[in-house]
Amino acid sequence: MNGLLVGRAAELARLVRVLRSAIEGTAGVALVGGDAGIGKTRLVAELVAQARERGFNVLVGQCAELGDALPYLPLADALRGAEPAVREAAAAHPMLGQLLPGMESVPSTGLTQQRLFGSLLGLLSGVQPVLFVIEDLHWADRSTRDLLVFLSRMVQTEQVCVVGTYRTDDLHRRHPLRSVLAELKRLPTVTGVELGPLGSGDMSDYVATLGAVDARELGEIVSRADGNPFYAEELFAALAEGDSLPDGLASLLMSRVEVLSEAGQRVLRAAAVAGRRVEDELLREVSGLPLAEFEEAVREIVSRGLLRVDGYGYAFRHALLQEAVYTDLLPGERTRLHAAFARLLTSPAELAHHYLAGHDLAGALAASAEAGRLAERLGAPAEAHSHYDQALGLWDRVENAAELAGESRARLAFRSAVMAADSGDNHRAVVQLRALSPTSEVCERLAYYLYETDDQTGAIAAAERAVQSAEDESTRARALATHARTLLWSPRHREVEALATRALETARAAGARDAEVGALLTLATHVEYRGDVARAHELVQTASAQDTGDLAMDLRARFHHARIHYDQGLLAEAAEAADEGIRMAFETGLKWSTYGTDLRFLRFLIHYVAGEWDQAEAVAGSFGARVGTLHEATLSSFALFIEVARGLPAVEGRLGWLRPFWSDELASYMSRGLAAEHALWQGDPATALEHVRAVMATLIPGEAGILRLATVGLWALAELGTTEGADDLLSRARFAIEHGFTGEGGHLGPEGRAWALRAEAEWQRVHGRHDVELWRRVVSAFDFGFVYEVARTRWRLAEALLVAGDREAAQAEWELAREAAGKLRAAPLENALLEFGRRARFGGGGPGGGGPGGGLTAREVEVLRLVAEGLTNREIAERLFIAHKTVSVHVSNILGKLEVSTRTQAAAAARQRGLLT
Repeated sequence: MNGLLVGRAAELARLVRVLRSAIEGTAGVALVGGDAGIGKTRLVAELVAQARERGFNVLVGQCAELGDALPYLPLADALRGAEPAVREAAAAHPMLGQLLPGMESVPSTGLTQQRLFGSLLGLLSGVQPVLFVIEDLHWADRSTRDLLVFLSRMVQTEQVCVVGTYRTDDLHRRHPLRSVLAELKRLPTVTGVELGPLGSGDMSDYVATLGAVDARELGEIVSRADGNPFYAEELFAALAEGDSLPDGLASLLMSRVEVLSEAGQRVLRAAAVAGRRVEDELLREVSGLPLAEFEEAVREIVSRGLLRVDGYGYAFRHALLQEAVYTDLLPGERTRLHAAFARLLTSPAELAHHYLAGHDLAGALAASAEAGRLAERLGAPAEAHSHYDQALGLWDRVENAAELAGESRARLAFRSAVMAADSGDNHRAVVQLRALSPTSEVCERLAYYLYETDDQTGAIAAAERAVQSAEDESTRARALATHARTLLWSPRHREVEALATRALETARAAGARDAEVGALLTLATHVEYRGDVARAHELVQTASAQDTGDLAMDLRARFHHARIHYDQGLLAEAAEAADEGIRMAFETGLKWSTYGTDLRFLRFLIHYVAGEWDQAEAVAGSFGARVGTLHEATLSSFALFIEVARGLPAVEGRLGWLRPFWSDELASYMSRGLAAEHALWQGDPATALEHVRAVMATLIPGEAGILRLATVGLWALAELGTTEGADDLLSRARFAIEHGFTGEGGHLGPEGRAWALRAEAEWQRVHGRHDVELWRRVVSAFDFGFVYEVARTRWRLAEALLVAGDREAAQAEWELAREAAGKLRAAPLENALLEFGRRARFGGGGPGGGGPGGGLTAREVEVLRLVAEGLTNREIAERLFIAHKTVSVHVSNILGKLEVSTRTQAAAAARQRGLLT
């Protein structure tokens, strides 16, 4: 390959834009596709050079044609070839350090893959700006594909650019990369770049860069190369060597191999069996040549441009050449060379590959089992499952299989099932477990996975078998803990306390800490729902007091510790517990694990409820609006709490992306419920009611979430001036209070009780009754610390007091509500209160009322001062880091409150009232 890039200016410009966006703080991913030899590597090499000029740290890793044999090969390759500072930073992350030479693997404490992914995200954030290139994704292992999806979805505001290349001509209909590409290309952060053939003009220019060529030869090369630069290079080289030009690329490539000496061909054939790259010493051993003859042969190959020096070994100049040489090998020759490599290699995954290709089934079985165990330790469950399944497939064809594998067939099959589940394939895990002898351990895992897939009946039956067949106390403790969990929300929930208590006693006697914590958390959830909150706190505190060695269980304990405090309105204690859990998640690389994400959701809600809205908005900023999966949609929905309440312009765009996920119960409840509130603030109660009714139809009667929805629906009915449907909404809210999720009632925390009272008060309002005492009770109920809902409720209390004729008390509540709304910058509520104040003719709604500020909020005073300086709306938006549209809203509110019509008059009024000091 020559040093010039020809005919790819447009494609390079697209990649550079992604790089530039990363510099500016918008992470991006580029996927570069094209046929073999079309110039993907050369294009990316140019991008790498430009990235280095711009101060990027660069990581480049290559996939190999070994299927799922070597997990995270391109990541390991990239880290090993990185700059010393980056390697040092990687070594500080134990999960990444184990991919570096000479580093020990990390003991498994659960969630290994999620920890590795989180650690990589932490590394990239720590060495930014960074360009991470993954070449030849068509050969990527499953874990590398999962890693690419993870990075594509999770990098957002980091100075990170990820680039992957792949061959389009290799992507047959069932190729595993096809679905990944289809998924990723829907993401707004992903840029697809397809390289087509070069036009004849560009191809002529390119061939001219290779060397001197006459017009006839140039025309022949351009005609036959068909726009493929690599093919053109090979045609040029053949002509330069005086060869005739055979038909087809494979024949052309082999014609260049056949001019090598016998020793050179022998070395090149051995190199082709090794793959795209091979170490010098290994290649010499397999070739069987004396040192001097080997070196002479390698020198000949390199001089002809067939291999290039790569570190302490050699790499084929192009994968097409390696494939052509490998395909040309005779069957026996290929088998003998694979066997020769197998005798010299130590990597279990590579051994398994060469043993199998060399028809050494016993060696392949032993190496596959060991490769599975290594992949398991590395956090590559899909590859571990694949290796274990390969070993199981060879089991009946090999004598002494158990001795070779180092464990029984049943144990290996159990490992395979667990790895299938860990890689996200619960269905495969269930199928494999059902095929095994129903031991207690097998049945306990089967119950766990069935419960995760919402097969409650099957889970309960499997858990009961697990308890009955347990042969030791540790196994029995885990079976009992899982059995209690499967019954938690079933009609048999009354059995939970006895089962969980028995599991606790058994686990403590056996020293099974993981089973003990599992039982504690299940029991805590059960007694909390029954109303024994003090005992629930005690149980969760015990569960969180000591680590189990199972990170998933430890994070689950910390999440429930924070959640129970939150549900009881103990916001400071909830914040402290959530922060502890989040620290653990960050330190272990589990920020994006299930419970790591749940803890951050919970922390966001604590900020929101406590009135810490700037912090809440900052957290919400990491919840991407442009979503492509259900998990992302659920995450995105949380941001609507703050965006709707503040009237931010991002609401409409976010709802547009969430709309396709409204068929899911949770995503619909979160996003559509808040869309209803947004519609009400926009003066569209009919749409709000439509949202409420659609979500209500999906909820199970008795769910606590019905309380808030019913209240919003009643608010909409009051705005519409109709009572139709009000009784139904209230009855559904009352049913949820009286019967709960299990049908037998349950404990409501302070927020639940507050929403229940609010529903009653809103029902009265729908019917034209303004019950002052009831609204006072609602204010008191929300006053456990829910700043925003207290302010919203004071608005309704002020209305009720005004109707009752107590104007002074009404204005007092109104002023308290306005003060809170102003501090929160809850623009829709501020506007509603302003309008109410004007209609009520309260002081503070006009000039001079309520003090010299004329009723302006703190943010409006801030904007007014900048208006007085002569700044435009756009300049104010940039100065305050808010949207241009938000500034326009503030300016309109300022003009209205000061009863002036121009910005100049507003500035003059501000000076008169001393607002500019």
